[in-house]
Amino acid sequence: MKTRDDKIDLLRGDITKLDVDAIVNAANTSLLGGGGVDGAIHRAAGPKLLEECRSLGGCQPGQAKITRGYNLPVPFVIHTVGPVWSGGNRGEAEALANCYRNSLRLAAEKEIKTIAFPAISCGAYRYPIAEAAQIALRTARDFLSASDQIDKVIFVLITGEIFSVYKQLLLRAG
Repeated sequence: MKTRDDKIDLLRGDITKLDVDAIVNAANTSLLGGGGVDGAIHRAAGPKLLEECRSLGGCQPGQAKITRGYNLPVPFVIHTVGPVWSGGNRGEAEALANCYRNSLRLAAEKEIKTIAFPAISCGAYRYPIAEAAQIALRTARDFLSASDQIDKVIFVLITGEIFSVYKQLLLRAG
């Protein structure tokens, strides 16, 4: 299978400032805002995002739902709920892969060409960074290898530690 790393970028910074077609929110199951990336996206998007999220009926781990971007510089926000790390024996890897897979499928359905992801589940949900990064990169590569519908996947990583892990894995695979 052909690897499409020319379609994967890494950035360290603030996902709410990106000029792409969609950003992904590492949401909680209520979709009503929270801490970390979720809180930052809700604050930047403004109260209409919360209003739209209320109409979605929540979201289960691994699923993805889409809203408008409102005051963000993006037209769309894709909300996905990552798994809480519980030692790795409760389906966490599959749920995390589904976060990326279902977000990418939803993006393709909506003809989104550029999409930015945070490091889903690596904050308050305590997923080990190296394992989460492997799942994220592998799932993105697999999707990009099977489909030409998305032009660019950007991983926007908030800390130097997370950025470094992603960069090492991306370089090792390339």
